[in-house]
Amino acid sequence: MRLAVIASALAIVLCVAVFGTILFQKASIPVPAPESPQATPTEGRAPGSVVTVADSAADSVAAAPVAAAQAPPMPAAMPTSCSNPNALGISRVVEIDTTGGPGFGFEHFKSHDFLREGEVVLTFDDGPWPKNTPAVLAALAAHCTKAIFFPIGLHATYEPGILKQVAAAGHAIGSHTWCHQDLSKTKGRCNVNGKVQTVEYNPKDEIEMGISAVHWAVGGPTAPYFRFPALRQPQELIDYLGKRNIAIFSTDMDSFDFKMRKPEQVRQSVMEKLKKHGKGIVLVHDFQHATAEAAMDLLNDLKAGGYKIVFMKPKYSVTTIASYDEAILKQLKGPMTDNRPTSSVVRTISE
Repeated sequence: MRLAVIASALAIVLCVAVFGTILFQKASIPVPAPESPQATPTEGRAPGSVVTVADSAADSVAAAPVAAAQAPPMPAAMPTSCSNPNALGISRVVEIDTTGGPGFGFEHFKSHDFLREGEVVLTFDDGPWPKNTPAVLAALAAHCTKAIFFPIGLHATYEPGILKQVAAAGHAIGSHTWCHQDLSKTKGRCNVNGKVQTVEYNPKDEIEMGISAVHWAVGGPTAPYFRFPALRQPQELIDYLGKRNIAIFSTDMDSFDFKMRKPEQVRQSVMEKLKKHGKGIVLVHDFQHATAEAAMDLLNDLKAGGYKIVFMKPKYSVTTIASYDEAILKQLKGPMTDNRPTSSVVRTISE
């Protein structure tokens, strides 16, 4: 009996010793402290608006955006294979967080000076337009570079196939109102049912109709980027776009190409202003024939001048408003509901 009691006692002592050793070893293993959350910068209207995500187009796939509650993320830019050894290319890709509606372009906004000396952002307004926009796209493709397009909503409904080409090439597509109205006013002229007429409009409707029309034409994600026609920017609309988390683009250099009829004038205007400023966001128009003709040579000029292209990739896509999406569909009732590019519907088979 005594032997059984002694054996039981020894077994208990042995178990306590073993478990004590295990507990001691666990206590001696260092446990990493939880990472403290990163501090949120407070500079400007939109914290962290500009972040470099890639120093070459080939790196941009690794820079896929993180999903946000307010809008779906933009798809990652696809790498571009370039067969042109003298291409301008893309020197840097920056990701734009449009929360709060940051403004870009020193003509109106001074908060975000992110471009380095010699860096250029190309922006094209007022398209899409037959022949002109495709010519610009061809030049950009030949130079393996990217730009931001600000189409007019009404133009987008005329030529949705062209905007699909812009999107397929990986460019950013913002918006530029429904009918290019001066948003500091409420009366202007617009093409209504094939006739240019005097119209009254609500500036917010002009903004939202344009966004919905461009989104419809592309048939996929578009950028939360907006440019005011004639750069006339009432403060209440700047505040409105801020609440919509849409970035506002002014410019550093306006080419005034809409006043020009010759391609060499466009080239001269852009290059002279770049020489003066050293860097910046350039405003030209893919709607203009002279700009379309100048596009290839202008990119050659930028390459020869040692300038570098920066692509401003949005972190999130724009969120449209359902009532305006429905209004666009009503505008498109009838034959315009066929949103295929004309080239896929009509093809010359003999002449």
